[in-house]
Amino acid sequence: MKRILIADDHEVVRSGLRAIIEARSNWAVAGEASDGEQAITLALDTRPDVIIADYSMPVVSGLEVSRRVKVLQLRSEVLILTMHESDELLTEALLAGVRGFLLKSDAKRHLVSAIEALLEGRPYFTSVVLEKLLVNYQLNKQNRSGMLLTAREQNVVQLIAEGHTNKVISSMLKLSVKTVETHRASAMRKLGMSSTAELVRYAIRKRLVSP
Repeated sequence: MKRILIADDHEVVRSGLRAIIEARSNWAVAGEASDGEQAITLALDTRPDVIIADYSMPVVSGLEVSRRVKVLQLRSEVLILTMHESDELLTEALLAGVRGFLLKSDAKRHLVSAIEALLEGRPYFTSVVLEKLLVNYQLNKQNRSGMLLTAREQNVVQLIAEGHTNKVISSMLKLSVKTVETHRASAMRKLGMSSTAELVRYAIRKRLVSP
């Protein structure tokens, strides 16, 4: 029998979640908490397989519940329920060790699948949340790539974006044309770009040049 702890400060929400869980013959409600502190106490007492925690609860938030679960080395997976899906909230949830994230508006359709995934050791995020995570990952990857550019590569990119040719850049930086070409190629490889237009857009985005 898999045991699931429900933590939400709204009784009507807890009742709805309980009904879904008790409809499964191999699941049982380990307990109910109306705030985060109570959820942690119950988790220590009952050792549930999954904790369904509202993001915004009194005393202690759902994310803090997840953090403490990790610190206390409980084997409980945490499924965060929330009304919102901001980038900041998603980032905080991942940093807190959350492997399940569900909007309350999607709970009726996705709750069973989310719990099943967590019970099997798999993370669970709805398609909307996954899309946000992918966009954030791609943006972070680009930002990290930008930080990998050497000072000289960044100078070359800036001058290219300003419209200078390799020959002119070599004269300005007192480098050979071949060296300028090497820096240019290296910067494009690191940034995953294949055209001058992409370099220009990158330089504008990074405020190396004015649009």
